[in-house]
Amino acid sequence: MTSDPKLNNYPKASNGLVYGGILVYVGGLFLLVSFASPYWVESFEKTFIEFKNMGLWEYCFEHMRFPNHQLDQLFDGCHFIYSHKYHVIRECLLPGWLLAVQLFVTLAFLLSFGSQVIIALVVVRYPLNFILDYEWLLTIIVAVCNAVASFLLFVSTLLFFSQSSRRDWLMYPNFNHLSWSFYFAVISFFIHAVASRVLYKDARRAYEMKQENKNLLMQMQPPHGTNGYV
Repeated sequence: MTSDPKLNNYPKASNGLVYGGILVYVGGLFLLVSFASPYWVESFEKTFIEFKNMGLWEYCFEHMRFPNHQLDQLFDGCHFIYSHKYHVIRECLLPGWLLAVQLFVTLAFLLSFGSQVIIALVVVRYPLNFILDYEWLLTIIVAVCNAVASFLLFVSTLLFFSQSSRRDWLMYPNFNHLSWSFYFAVISFFIHAVASRVLYKDARRAYEMKQENKNLLMQMQPPHGTNGYV
């Protein structure tokens, strides 16, 4: 019983592809933690102010009264930003720039984890024939996804850094500081940028190798109509 040599001796994933994939997953892990955790801004421990911490999707208060709120209502505990609890003060908690940060980070999250699915299939060579034919194209798609995700994270973190100390957003901004969730997003930005560079170089290598193999195959074929004889 014979088997297809292509199924047994197919080229394995290159080191550049494997290392790039590892970077994509590490960057995605940092992004996931930053995306879900409520510690983009946190109050200093010894200030004892009503605001405690916030993330992209959650705010935490301790017996907080908003001065511009018509009803004398206390906001206490941690709640989802789009929950009914924060319905009456949502405009104060979600200025336009923060909505933009939410959008950009969400798009980066989708691009990052979508590219992780593709890179996993390329590394494990499944489906085999499709991957062998289009490895360079899939790798360049992953590289572009990570480059765009890195750019979106750069814009998001820069925008958040420049706007988070505004006095018309949270009261007493001098008592607050950027916290570890924000820095995880910054780290994720750098890792995605490096991953996109590594994968782009590997995509070029795969494309050049494919072209060389194609040219070699054409040279080995006899000219049309000669039947292999000169």
